[in-house]
Amino acid sequence: MPSPSTARPLVTGSLAVAVALALTSCGSSDSGSGSGSGSSGSSAGGRTHTVATAMGNIKVPVAPKRVVVLDTAELDSALTLGVKPVGATHTGTESGYLSYLPKDEVAGIKDVGEMMTPNLEAIAALEPDLILTSKIRHGDKYDELSKIAPTVMTENTGYPWKENFQIHANALGKVPAAEKAIAAYDTHVGEVTEALGGKRKAAATEVNLVRFVEGADIRVYGRENYIATILADVGLGRPAIVDKAKDGFSYDVSPEKIDQADADVIFHSTYGDAKKSGETQTIGSGLWKNMAAVKAGQVFPVDDELWVQGIGYTAADKILDELEADLTK
Repeated sequence: MPSPSTARPLVTGSLAVAVALALTSCGSSDSGSGSGSGSSGSSAGGRTHTVATAMGNIKVPVAPKRVVVLDTAELDSALTLGVKPVGATHTGTESGYLSYLPKDEVAGIKDVGEMMTPNLEAIAALEPDLILTSKIRHGDKYDELSKIAPTVMTENTGYPWKENFQIHANALGKVPAAEKAIAAYDTHVGEVTEALGGKRKAAATEVNLVRFVEGADIRVYGRENYIATILADVGLGRPAIVDKAKDGFSYDVSPEKIDQADADVIFHSTYGDAKKSGETQTIGSGLWKNMAAVKAGQVFPVDDELWVQGIGYTAADKILDELEADLTK
């Protein structure tokens, strides 16, 4: 799966959701599909509202009924907001839809192809009234997608996940549900910080996420990516190496330099085969075994589908639980 982008979020919090709704929902009593619309009929008797997207302002149904999502963040957003898409792409994982998602919530969602190469015919056959994705993933397919249905694209994925969630909520007509999800997350963050001994103690604990990637160098995640925002919200410290991350995303190292990733606590995940990704070689090496975090027993393997690929409030809630469980052992 390609690396999430690192664009900065512009607004956060439930207040921003309400503001976004006020700014982008003009014309909610309009009829017709407007720019960026497809051939499918609009829901709610043809009523639409305008949503600001990476591709400009488009009109979408006030209450879309047949939604197709083309990436993991959009699937997380939809399910978090109580919307079951009629179609979704899958990632390169063997499990198809990411394993952290409740089985009953993804059951029956039509697979419309691999995330980077969605099947446009399969999407059109579902007769969607809204498509959610991002410009970085499918900007080159926007014209084709928008002929099928109104297509809401955020600029990026990953780092600006909170801003993107607000756009998804606006497009889905689920702003009140979004406010509740954000408030619940903020409460959960506060509970985890308190469980770790408070802000000062959390800040004194330096944490790294190391990701082994098949076909690439080992990634030490920086400050500008999905998981980094969660660590920052909890108030956890980060070692100096993260500031070497390219564009804030990751600092890549070889197995021979893995000791540079040392910290008080290391979480590590693997994308792809353990041997081909370098995980087996690295974790078995003397450099790894001599790191302070390893000697202290503060190294925790985590699910890559949840910690890196998920990107959303449903994933974040589960990550917070795991952070608290591991860091209070």
